[in-house]
Amino acid sequence: MSPSPQNPDAQELAGQIDAIRADIQSLTSTVSRIANKQVNRAQDKALDAANQAEEAIKQNPLTAVAVAVGLGFLFGVFTRR
Repeated sequence: MSPSPQNPDAQELAGQIDAIRADIQSLTSTVSRIANKQVNRAQDKALDAANQAEEAIKQNPLTAVAVAVGLGFLFGVFTRR
């Protein structure tokens, strides 16, 4: 007895494979939407932080210069070693 293409087990298996394929496509779409939302949130937060830093520099330019000089000095000390 050879298995025929109309074998109920083969049809059931093909149906399960199609269902899994549809689930994977749905999952991929959902993950993509979530990732895009997270990227947009991260971009918004980065822009907010940059705007806040810019405003702080405008309000306290001498402090900003002093901090930059201090960080540059520390960077130089640590990279010499």
